[in-house]
Amino acid sequence: MIIFGIDPGIATVGYGFVEYEGNKFKLMQYGIVKTAAGLPLSQRLLEIANDIDALLQRFKPYAVAVEELFFNNNIKTGIHVAHGRGVVLLECRRMNCPIFEYTPLQVKQAVTGYGRAEKKQVMEMTRRILGLEKVPRPDDAADALALAICHGHSSGSQGVLTDNSI
Repeated sequence: MIIFGIDPGIATVGYGFVEYEGNKFKLMQYGIVKTAAGLPLSQRLLEIANDIDALLQRFKPYAVAVEELFFNNNIKTGIHVAHGRGVVLLECRRMNCPIFEYTPLQVKQAVTGYGRAEKKQVMEMTRRILGLEKVPRPDDAADALALAICHGHSSGSQGVLTDNSI
């Protein structure tokens, strides 16, 4: 199955596609969708929607794994990230892709075996699981790949049949 991992944002959306078969992962592609800071929010959202749609059309994933939203101290940043996340969820739903949401703790547990692992540990395990020479960069793309791995481990090789999005 092809899993689309997404680390949502407004300035940068990390993405990664992996194929998961028989408890083995194969990297297909990863990267970021970047929007310019000076653009109006509506234009940034449109660019994210268009780029996510193009990726969905190209790879036709079986499932989408996205990070659950949590607010830190900066509410304004959190609201902007929520806008970007909403656009991503909408585009995935338009393609009828099942959406699965995971907390950072769940991702860390699935990738490293320890829910309180440091970011460096998650990135290194992502590199090892995918058989890469270097840790994927930028961090947003590595996070998206970790989300895809989390879904693979969580769903098993058969995949989960119903999404857990709200």
